[in-house]
Amino acid sequence: MPELVKKNVGPVGYGMMGLTWRENPPRQEQSLKAMHAALSQGANFWNGGEIYGTPERNSLHLLNEYFIKYPGDAEKVVLSIKGGCTPGAPIPDGSQKNINRSIDECLRLLDGKKSLDLFECARVDPNTPIEETIGYMAEYVKAGKLGGISLSEVSADSIRKAHGVHPISAVEVEFSLWSTDILENGVAATCAELGIPIVAYSPLGRGFLAGRYKKHSDIEEGSILHIMPRFQPDVFDENIKLLHAVEDMANAKGVTPSQIAIGWVLAHSNARGMPTIIPIPGATTTERIEENTQPAKLNDEDMKALNGFLKKFPVTGGRYWKDHEHLLFA
Repeated sequence: MPELVKKNVGPVGYGMMGLTWRENPPRQEQSLKAMHAALSQGANFWNGGEIYGTPERNSLHLLNEYFIKYPGDAEKVVLSIKGGCTPGAPIPDGSQKNINRSIDECLRLLDGKKSLDLFECARVDPNTPIEETIGYMAEYVKAGKLGGISLSEVSADSIRKAHGVHPISAVEVEFSLWSTDILENGVAATCAELGIPIVAYSPLGRGFLAGRYKKHSDIEEGSILHIMPRFQPDVFDENIKLLHAVEDMANAKGVTPSQIAIGWVLAHSNARGMPTIIPIPGATTTERIEENTQPAKLNDEDMKALNGFLKKFPVTGGRYWKDHEHLLFA
């Protein structure tokens, strides 16, 4: 089994963003049921965020409610929380004042019901050297208030700088058939060299690789996908060709496109020159959680075919909107 902060975790984790950060989040009862289902399926690594929602309602509030209902699950869950942004706005702030505020607020909301195993800044603050930010976080590790430090959307150079200040326990980056950047930019190789696991967010391409959107008009009104370059009307029909190819393989193997996509991510874990990789698909229903935690087992022939699809149907458009691009792999 993979390990994070010296604790065993399942090969597939659970992303909590969609439980509190969307136009119409699910009701509390449904969210708690989904979280319990994830743990029951062995997805005991949970990834939430102070930034996933508002200061009044985010992952931390939901976690508090969950551990009130299921106090015995606290020791089973390995918890990673994203923070380090200006309250109420996704603006990176790695200053000592804000790092202290962010971690303290997460601990306050958890209220002793669950330890904070990992904490990471959602993005690198361009105005604060990463070495300084990591130093502030390291003080919480030394004080026993934080289990370890992780990073999010960072470059290979930033990983090395951060790791030089304090051992980094995980690096969270987008990785999927929809986003293969880390295979080319040195991030995966650096993590493998330093022995740092990668947490792969959006392994289903924000629902695209699950077949959730077959045409542009399928995207829900108010969804953030409407400003994502890869979901724009002028490229959507081109990008859908990759999904169709994945669907064909899924049909042939008797599995779903989601299971193929997550299986592809897992096939890279501890492969030659690669670190441990833990995908964290998000879902709000038991059915989808069960599907995501039973990924397809892909052989060399399958991987060769999928990599061929990537060459034949390259993804068109950036991962994020233009104003956000400078914060990626910083």
